[in-house]
Amino acid sequence: MATLTFKLPNGAQCVFKAVEGKTLLEIAQDNKLDVEGACGGVMACSTCHMIVDPAWIVKLTNSTEEEEEMLGITWGVTENSRLGCQIKVTKELDGLVVSLPLETHNLFDG
Repeated sequence: MATLTFKLPNGAQCVFKAVEGKTLLEIAQDNKLDVEGACGGVMACSTCHMIVDPAWIVKLTNSTEEEEEMLGITWGVTENSRLGCQIKVTKELDGLVVSLPLETHNLFDG
């Protein structure tokens, strides 16, 4: 189990216990956060865009070329942006903090 903090666009923070192996997208959806994940987590949209706290970005596995390409066309991307469907919870991520962007644009819809 890992404890994760999601910072919402309105300034609120939600803290959840997460089972190892689940993605940040799944954790957000399981807890009814406003994270669409329109493509079902297959990296064909950017609606699970999350911004990783700078203290944690170096602790994540590197993004793949496919994720970087998707982030390259994502609205509101930052240097700490990642796709929530690509980050799996591990015990090493206990304490992870991510922010949800103000809005997302569904690239899957066309």
